[in-house]
Amino acid sequence: MSDVASTRITRVVRQRQIVDHLAGVSSATAAELAALTGMSLMTVHRDIDDLAGRSILRKFHGGVSMLPSTVFESSSEMRLQTRVRAKEALAREALKLIEPGMSVMLDDSTTVLALARLLHEVGPLTVITNYRQAIEELRENDDIRLFVIGGQYSRTHDSFIGVPSNSSVESYAVDVVFQSTSTMGSQMTYHQEQEIVLMKRGMLASGSRRVLMMDGTKVGRTSLHRYVPVSDFTDVILTDDVDPDIITAIEQHSMVHLTPSGD
Repeated sequence: MSDVASTRITRVVRQRQIVDHLAGVSSATAAELAALTGMSLMTVHRDIDDLAGRSILRKFHGGVSMLPSTVFESSSEMRLQTRVRAKEALAREALKLIEPGMSVMLDDSTTVLALARLLHEVGPLTVITNYRQAIEELRENDDIRLFVIGGQYSRTHDSFIGVPSNSSVESYAVDVVFQSTSTMGSQMTYHQEQEIVLMKRGMLASGSRRVLMMDGTKVGRTSLHRYVPVSDFTDVILTDDVDPDIITAIEQHSMVHLTPSGD
Protein backbone atom coordinates (compact mmCIF):
# COMPACT_ATOMS: atom_id res chain seq x y z
CA MET A 1 0.00 0.00 0.00
CA SER A 2 1.35 3.43 -0.91
CA ASP A 3 2.10 6.06 1.73
CA VAL A 4 -0.68 8.23 0.27
CA ALA A 5 -3.24 5.43 0.56
CA SER A 6 -2.08 4.63 4.09
CA THR A 7 -2.46 8.28 5.12
CA ARG A 8 -5.94 8.43 3.59
CA ILE A 9 -7.08 5.33 5.48
CA THR A 10 -5.63 6.68 8.71
CA ARG A 11 -7.48 9.96 8.24
CA VAL A 12 -10.77 8.18 7.54
CA VAL A 13 -10.41 6.02 10.65
CA ARG A 14 -9.44 9.02 12.77
CA GLN A 15 -12.34 11.13 11.55
CA ARG A 16 -14.77 8.28 12.15
CA GLN A 17 -13.41 8.06 15.71
CA ILE A 18 -14.09 11.78 16.18
CA VAL A 19 -17.63 11.50 14.78
CA ASP A 20 -18.43 8.43 16.89
CA HIS A 21 -17.19 10.22 20.02
CA LEU A 22 -19.28 13.32 19.31
CA ALA A 23 -22.35 11.19 18.73
CA GLY A 24 -22.29 10.29 22.41
CA VAL A 25 -21.50 13.73 23.89
CA SER A 26 -22.97 17.18 23.39
CA SER A 27 -19.68 18.78 22.31
CA ALA A 28 -15.91 18.57 22.63
CA THR A 29 -12.87 20.81 22.37
CA ALA A 30 -10.08 20.33 19.85
CA ALA A 31 -7.76 19.49 22.74
CA GLU A 32 -10.10 16.72 23.91
CA LEU A 33 -10.24 15.30 20.39
CA ALA A 34 -6.46 15.47 20.11
CA ALA A 35 -6.17 13.42 23.31
CA LEU A 36 -8.80 10.98 22.02
CA THR A 37 -7.02 10.35 18.71
CA GLY A 38 -3.45 10.76 19.90
CA MET A 39 -2.83 13.33 17.19
CA SER A 40 -1.56 16.91 17.28
CA LEU A 41 -3.89 19.88 17.64
CA MET A 42 -2.97 20.99 14.14
CA THR A 43 -4.00 17.63 12.68
CA VAL A 44 -7.26 17.62 14.64
CA HIS A 45 -8.07 21.15 13.51
CA ARG A 46 -7.60 20.01 9.90
CA ASP A 47 -9.96 17.10 10.55
CA ILE A 48 -12.52 19.44 12.11
CA ASP A 49 -12.32 21.83 9.17
CA ASP A 50 -12.78 18.96 6.73
CA LEU A 51 -15.76 17.50 8.59
CA ALA A 52 -17.37 20.91 9.07
CA GLY A 53 -16.89 21.70 5.39
CA ARG A 54 -18.87 18.56 4.56
CA SER A 55 -21.67 19.56 6.99
CA ILE A 56 -20.88 16.66 9.29
CA LEU A 57 -19.88 18.76 12.31
CA ARG A 58 -20.63 22.26 13.54
CA LYS A 59 -17.76 24.47 14.72
CA PHE A 60 -18.36 27.06 17.40
CA HIS A 61 -16.13 29.23 19.59
CA GLY A 62 -14.26 26.84 21.86
CA GLY A 63 -15.35 23.56 20.38
CA VAL A 64 -17.26 21.40 17.96
CA SER A 65 -20.54 19.47 18.06
CA MET A 66 -22.62 17.16 15.91
CA LEU A 67 -25.12 18.75 13.56
CA PRO A 68 -28.27 16.70 14.31
CA SER A 69 -30.76 18.03 16.83
CA THR A 70 -34.26 17.18 17.99
CA VAL A 71 -35.54 19.39 15.17
CA PHE A 72 -33.21 18.73 12.21
CA GLU A 73 -31.78 15.43 11.04
CA SER A 74 -28.13 15.23 10.06
CA SER A 75 -27.10 14.63 6.47
CA SER A 76 -26.84 11.16 4.97
CA GLU A 77 -23.07 11.60 4.67
CA MET A 78 -22.71 12.30 8.38
CA ARG A 79 -24.92 9.37 9.34
CA LEU A 80 -22.85 7.06 7.18
CA GLN A 81 -19.89 7.73 9.47
CA THR A 82 -21.55 7.11 12.84
CA ARG A 83 -21.90 3.85 14.77
CA VAL A 84 -20.67 1.86 11.79
CA ARG A 85 -19.96 -1.37 13.69
CA ALA A 86 -23.30 -1.22 15.51
CA LYS A 87 -25.14 -0.83 12.20
CA GLU A 88 -23.26 -3.78 10.75
CA ALA A 89 -24.24 -5.89 13.76
CA LEU A 90 -27.90 -4.86 13.43
CA ALA A 91 -27.80 -5.67 9.72
CA ARG A 92 -26.35 -9.11 10.31
CA GLU A 93 -29.20 -9.87 12.74
CA ALA A 94 -31.80 -8.48 10.31
CA LEU A 95 -30.47 -10.68 7.51
CA LYS A 96 -31.69 -13.73 9.45
CA LEU A 97 -35.28 -12.62 8.76
CA ILE A 98 -34.89 -12.72 4.98
CA GLU A 99 -35.31 -15.80 2.78
CA PRO A 100 -34.75 -16.22 -0.97
CA GLY A 101 -37.76 -15.16 -3.03
CA MET A 102 -39.01 -12.56 -0.56
CA SER A 103 -40.08 -9.02 -1.38
CA VAL A 104 -38.27 -6.50 0.82
CA MET A 105 -38.71 -2.76 1.30
CA LEU A 106 -35.81 -0.66 2.62
CA ASP A 107 -36.07 2.91 3.90
CA ASP A 108 -33.43 5.62 3.48
CA SER A 109 -31.68 5.11 6.81
CA THR A 110 -27.97 4.35 6.90
CA THR A 111 -28.71 1.56 9.37
CA VAL A 112 -30.83 -0.23 6.78
CA LEU A 113 -28.20 0.49 4.13
CA ALA A 114 -25.88 -1.82 6.08
CA LEU A 115 -28.48 -4.54 5.48
CA ALA A 116 -28.67 -3.72 1.75
CA ARG A 117 -24.94 -4.44 1.54
CA LEU A 118 -25.56 -8.00 2.78
CA LEU A 119 -28.45 -8.96 0.49
CA HIS A 120 -26.12 -10.61 -2.03
CA GLU A 121 -25.82 -13.43 0.54
CA VAL A 122 -29.50 -14.36 0.36
CA GLY A 123 -30.27 -15.02 -3.29
CA PRO A 124 -33.19 -13.95 -5.49
CA LEU A 125 -35.09 -11.04 -3.94
CA THR A 126 -37.39 -8.22 -4.95
CA VAL A 127 -36.21 -5.02 -3.29
CA ILE A 128 -38.05 -1.69 -3.14
CA THR A 129 -36.33 1.44 -1.82
CA ASN A 130 -36.15 5.22 -2.04
CA TYR A 131 -32.51 5.53 -0.93
CA ARG A 132 -29.98 6.34 -3.66
CA GLN A 133 -27.16 4.68 -1.75
CA ALA A 134 -29.12 1.40 -1.61
CA ILE A 135 -29.97 1.69 -5.30
CA GLU A 136 -26.28 2.05 -6.13
CA GLU A 137 -25.47 -0.91 -3.91
CA LEU A 138 -28.03 -3.21 -5.53
CA ARG A 139 -28.41 -2.08 -9.13
CA GLU A 140 -25.82 -4.44 -10.62
CA ASN A 141 -26.89 -7.50 -8.61
CA ASP A 142 -28.50 -9.95 -11.04
CA ASP A 143 -30.32 -11.68 -8.18
CA ILE A 144 -32.10 -8.46 -7.16
CA ARG A 145 -35.22 -7.21 -8.93
CA LEU A 146 -35.04 -3.54 -7.96
CA PHE A 147 -37.89 -1.02 -7.75
CA VAL A 148 -37.41 2.66 -6.93
CA ILE A 149 -40.06 4.70 -5.12
CA GLY A 150 -40.29 8.25 -3.84
CA GLY A 151 -40.63 11.73 -5.22
CA GLN A 152 -38.35 14.74 -5.20
CA TYR A 153 -34.67 14.06 -4.61
CA SER A 154 -33.38 15.33 -1.25
CA ARG A 155 -29.65 16.06 -1.19
CA THR A 156 -29.63 16.09 2.60
CA HIS A 157 -31.09 12.60 2.87
CA ASP A 158 -29.72 11.35 -0.48
CA SER A 159 -33.13 9.83 -1.16
CA PHE A 160 -36.38 10.37 -3.01
CA ILE A 161 -39.17 11.70 -0.80
CA GLY A 162 -42.80 12.39 -1.60
CA VAL A 163 -46.34 12.20 -0.24
CA PRO A 164 -47.11 8.44 -0.04
CA SER A 165 -50.17 8.70 -2.31
CA ASN A 166 -48.02 10.36 -4.99
CA SER A 167 -44.86 8.28 -4.60
CA SER A 168 -46.14 4.79 -5.58
CA VAL A 169 -45.54 3.50 -2.03
CA GLU A 170 -49.18 2.59 -1.50
CA SER A 171 -49.22 0.29 -4.53
CA TYR A 172 -46.94 -2.31 -2.90
CA ALA A 173 -47.51 -5.16 -0.47
CA VAL A 174 -44.22 -6.73 0.59
CA ASP A 175 -43.13 -9.55 2.86
CA VAL A 176 -41.01 -7.38 5.11
CA VAL A 177 -40.18 -3.70 5.60
CA PHE A 178 -36.94 -2.68 7.31
CA GLN A 179 -36.66 0.77 8.87
CA SER A 180 -34.71 2.83 11.35
CA THR A 181 -35.58 6.26 12.71
CA SER A 182 -34.03 9.07 14.69
CA THR A 183 -35.10 8.20 18.23
CA MET A 184 -37.47 5.99 20.23
CA GLY A 185 -38.78 5.22 23.67
CA SER A 186 -40.40 2.03 24.89
CA GLN A 187 -43.78 3.03 23.43
CA MET A 188 -43.24 5.59 20.64
CA THR A 189 -40.83 6.27 17.78
CA TYR A 190 -39.86 9.77 16.57
CA HIS A 191 -38.26 11.70 13.73
CA GLN A 192 -37.21 15.33 13.32
CA GLU A 193 -38.86 15.95 9.95
CA GLN A 194 -42.55 15.68 9.06
CA GLU A 195 -42.02 14.80 5.38
CA ILE A 196 -39.83 11.85 6.39
CA VAL A 197 -42.47 10.73 8.89
CA LEU A 198 -45.12 10.66 6.15
CA MET A 199 -42.88 8.73 3.77
CA LYS A 200 -41.89 6.20 6.42
CA ARG A 201 -45.52 5.64 7.43
CA GLY A 202 -46.47 4.89 3.84
CA MET A 203 -43.62 2.42 3.54
CA LEU A 204 -44.37 0.76 6.86
CA ALA A 205 -47.98 0.10 5.87
CA SER A 206 -46.74 -1.97 2.91
CA GLY A 207 -45.20 -4.73 5.01
CA SER A 208 -46.64 -7.92 6.44
CA ARG A 209 -43.63 -8.05 8.74
CA ARG A 210 -42.30 -4.71 9.93
CA VAL A 211 -38.81 -4.51 11.40
CA LEU A 212 -37.25 -1.59 13.30
CA MET A 213 -33.43 -1.50 13.60
CA MET A 214 -32.03 0.81 16.32
CA ASP A 215 -28.67 1.18 18.02
CA GLY A 216 -28.52 2.12 21.69
CA THR A 217 -27.69 5.80 21.15
CA LYS A 218 -31.15 6.34 19.62
CA VAL A 219 -33.13 4.68 22.41
CA GLY A 220 -34.63 6.56 25.35
CA ARG A 221 -34.76 9.85 23.46
CA THR A 222 -37.32 11.90 21.54
CA SER A 223 -37.41 14.10 18.41
CA LEU A 224 -39.83 16.75 17.26
CA HIS A 225 -42.41 14.57 15.49
CA ARG A 226 -44.08 11.39 16.65
CA TYR A 227 -43.67 8.68 14.04
CA VAL A 228 -45.59 5.50 15.00
CA PRO A 229 -46.02 3.48 18.20
CA VAL A 230 -43.30 0.88 18.66
CA SER A 231 -46.08 -1.71 18.71
CA ASP A 232 -46.62 -1.06 14.98
CA PHE A 233 -43.43 -3.03 14.40
CA THR A 234 -43.63 -6.81 14.58
CA ASP A 235 -39.90 -6.99 15.32
CA VAL A 236 -37.40 -4.61 16.95
CA ILE A 237 -33.67 -5.25 16.55
CA LEU A 238 -31.57 -3.49 19.20
CA THR A 239 -27.95 -3.39 20.24
CA ASP A 240 -27.35 -4.87 23.67
CA ASP A 241 -26.41 -1.53 25.26
CA VAL A 242 -30.10 -0.54 25.57
CA ASP A 243 -31.58 -0.11 29.07
CA PRO A 244 -32.99 -3.52 30.13
CA ASP A 245 -36.18 -1.87 31.41
CA ILE A 246 -36.85 -0.45 27.96
CA ILE A 247 -36.21 -3.84 26.37
CA THR A 248 -38.68 -5.48 28.77
CA ALA A 249 -41.32 -2.88 27.94
CA ILE A 250 -40.88 -3.37 24.18
CA GLU A 251 -41.15 -7.13 24.58
CA GLN A 252 -44.74 -6.67 25.73
CA HIS A 253 -45.83 -5.84 22.19
CA SER A 254 -43.02 -6.71 19.72
CA MET A 255 -40.44 -9.45 19.24
CA VAL A 256 -37.05 -8.13 20.37
CA HIS A 257 -33.77 -9.29 18.83
CA LEU A 258 -30.52 -8.23 20.54
CA THR A 259 -27.09 -8.00 18.98
CA PRO A 260 -23.73 -6.76 20.35
CA SER A 261 -23.18 -3.05 19.86
CA GLY A 262 -19.81 -3.64 18.26
CA ASP A 263 -18.25 -0.67 20.11
